[in-house]
Amino acid sequence: MSAPDLIAQIAGALGRTGAATSDFDLNPETVLPEGRMLRPAGVLVPLLTTSNGPRILLTQRSSALKQHPGQIAFPGGKQDEGDADVTAAALREAQEEIGLDPSNVEVLGHLPVHETVTGYVVTPVIARVRAPFTPIPEAGEVAEVFDVPLPHLLDPKMFQIEGRYWRGTLRRYYAVPYGPYYIWGATARMLRALADVAGP
Repeated sequence: MSAPDLIAQIAGALGRTGAATSDFDLNPETVLPEGRMLRPAGVLVPLLTTSNGPRILLTQRSSALKQHPGQIAFPGGKQDEGDADVTAAALREAQEEIGLDPSNVEVLGHLPVHETVTGYVVTPVIARVRAPFTPIPEAGEVAEVFDVPLPHLLDPKMFQIEGRYWRGTLRRYYAVPYGPYYIWGATARMLRALADVAGP
């Protein structure tokens, strides 16, 4: 399937009703406190049309960061007071983190929200990058910007369930490795949600 056709397929699928996801989906024994306060955030899931086919752009966080150092992530972050909504937050953060101009972005829709173990409720904003651009990683926050073939991330067979101990408890999570990149945790869970909604 060509890049425009696959991206159009995703855009059409985003209208389907889907369930919210969380970092706890594979850990049903986890008891979450009633009335917990979650902070809104938005991440941009940028779809690229390239000579190598459709791809998704991702970042690797700096190893110097206090939260999630070195992990693979979407550009994005918490909603600030000046942001109209989580979509605006995702677009602003993408411009700050990788130099992606909001005018070069066509928002296609959203996935259901994702609750993180760090207390955020994240909205994945699915968007098409209109024209090629050269990413400019934000010094000190983004170590690398790279892209992964979209068909790889839409194939449920590419996803694994793995686990590691966190605060003394075994935590299970999704991972979807690609080459030297170990994509796991919240980012992999949101990608799995995209695969479930729009995959073959």
